[in-house]
Amino acid sequence: MDKPTRILPPIYFLASLLLMTSLHFFFPLAHIFQPPYSYAGGLLIVAGIVVVVWGARLFQRVGTAIKPFEQSSALVTDGPYRYSRNPMYLGMVVVMIGIGLVFGSASPFVVVPVFIWLIQRRFILPEEGALARTFGSVYTDYKRRVRRWL
Repeated sequence: MDKPTRILPPIYFLASLLLMTSLHFFFPLAHIFQPPYSYAGGLLIVAGIVVVVWGARLFQRVGTAIKPFEQSSALVTDGPYRYSRNPMYLGMVVVMIGIGLVFGSASPFVVVPVFIWLIQRRFILPEEGALARTFGSVYTDYKRRVRRWL
């Protein structure tokens, strides 16, 4: 029997970006950020991408699974993982906030908390359970030292 196909976090991210763009162009609530302040969004977009790529490269370096629901073979605790247990998801959120700033209207920002809630519920909580089962007290200690988001 084949495994059921699961929607992975990058698809949620891309769908959120599409929704943010649609809300900005079709339902632009108050325009809250004007240039030059909206340009700061570009910096956030770059910073978010850097964090996502950095986190993913660390997974590749130690040879552990990057896809949710796959068995982890190593617990990554260095780099951005010293500050956040989920820097790749955090990076996605930072990109979304940056895009909202670039757009400048309020409507795209309603997507961000929904994305955070979905990612936490569908991915982070199950991942934390799997890591606790796999790594036991090592993960529990790490979890005590490092916050989930930031």
